[in-house]
Amino acid sequence: MPSIVVSARSGAPSETAADTRVVPLFEGEKLDEPHLQALVDLGEARPGLKKVAVDHEDAPGGGRRRVLLAGLGKREELDAEKARVAASAVAGRAKELGAVSLSWASPDASVADALVEGTLLSLYTFDRFKSKPDEENGNGPGGIESLEIAGDGVDAAGVEHAAATATAQNAARDLQNLPANVADPTFLATRAEEIATHHDALALEVLDRKDIESRGMGAFAAVAQGSDAEPRLIVLRYTGGTSGPHLGFVGKAVTFDTGGISLKPSGKMSEMKFDMSGGAAVLESMDAIAALKLPVTVTAVVPSTENMPSGHSMRPGDIVTAMNGKTIEINNTDAEGRLILADALAYAVEQGVERIVDLATLTGAIITALGSTYAGLFSNDDDWCQQVEEAGKTTGELGWRLPFHPEFSELIKGKYADLDNAPEGRKASSITAADFLRNFVGDVPWVHMDIAGTAWDQGRPYVGKGASGYGVRTLVELARRAAA
Repeated sequence: MPSIVVSARSGAPSETAADTRVVPLFEGEKLDEPHLQALVDLGEARPGLKKVAVDHEDAPGGGRRRVLLAGLGKREELDAEKARVAASAVAGRAKELGAVSLSWASPDASVADALVEGTLLSLYTFDRFKSKPDEENGNGPGGIESLEIAGDGVDAAGVEHAAATATAQNAARDLQNLPANVADPTFLATRAEEIATHHDALALEVLDRKDIESRGMGAFAAVAQGSDAEPRLIVLRYTGGTSGPHLGFVGKAVTFDTGGISLKPSGKMSEMKFDMSGGAAVLESMDAIAALKLPVTVTAVVPSTENMPSGHSMRPGDIVTAMNGKTIEINNTDAEGRLILADALAYAVEQGVERIVDLATLTGAIITALGSTYAGLFSNDDDWCQQVEEAGKTTGELGWRLPFHPEFSELIKGKYADLDNAPEGRKASSITAADFLRNFVGDVPWVHMDIAGTAWDQGRPYVGKGASGYGVRTLVELARRAAA
């Protein structure tokens, strides 16, 4: 989609040069502009969240411009998430009206960033493979070319940060939405190369099949062996400064998951192009972190492969050895995500990272437990998990922590090897998957985010159906906090 120029401006919001300005409307409060208050008195403009009314007025310098009155509910209940939702409603109405430039009168400096996020995320469209652009079908971003957040106290740096992270999230959505015959592991490696080329502080390393095997990544190699598509271990190293701990971001990127020999049912298998969503979030978050020049050190590790059935595929009952020496019984080839993550996590630890977050569309069970509202959080460190959870609350990418217990660890013990990748009985499936991963991080503080329910069709008003780009803003927020 076309890029939208985002800016902040101090001074009177009504003095904007934009062709459409947005006036916030709260319950029980009167507007200081009589012609707009008249709409409220007539009931044409209402303060309820997501309500949007339209008026027109003389513009400075001549001509007419639109005024959108945006309902925000009660002022004391306004938070960043409500601001994102309201911004989404306004953006949709502005697009319908043919707006080109949009100016929000910020209702509170604390939600200015959220207004940017809600606007940019809601205007996202993906029409690369349409014979007619979505604009012609009435579904595209319209002609909106610029967004301004106006008012005294608006932090220009915060607005810039929000624009960078929302843009990165939309880029992750592009990667997610691409079909698997385009976005294969080599394609993702090429995208990583593009990102690295744009930033001096980013360095790229890509390991191919031979490298993966030679480094003892037997779990990753086993998943990859069934596909003709070449696997890639994509490593981006960002050296923006020495503030805070060395962060490690790991993202699962199975570009298509058939389940392998343990073949999935055909229904909705087309959605398995989204099984690389964690990797997409990690790659694009690195672009934002580098663009913002955050003074922190981050190593991103993205294991990417297809999981396909063939004469070369791993079989149920096979035993493989991971990079850290752990042996694994492969009792279900559709539990492949934890296999490639095992070696990726071990590799991140080898690189000297001091805090790890991994993102993966790992288990369907997490959708049963938490729906599309929360990602599942699992951790070996209370403090680090709290930091990740707080970053998610700030960005609206919510996570809910689930417990570990020695009894769960017993479930993943192998009969013939150290670990079983798919314990029988399907008890605590999301937890046992995370407990499996815990074997590959050692003593490094680590959080696993199971994003199977939040990566697509999340249903938030500002992301809607399809890819959500979940996790990008949380990772950038963690980097920002680490650099503070």
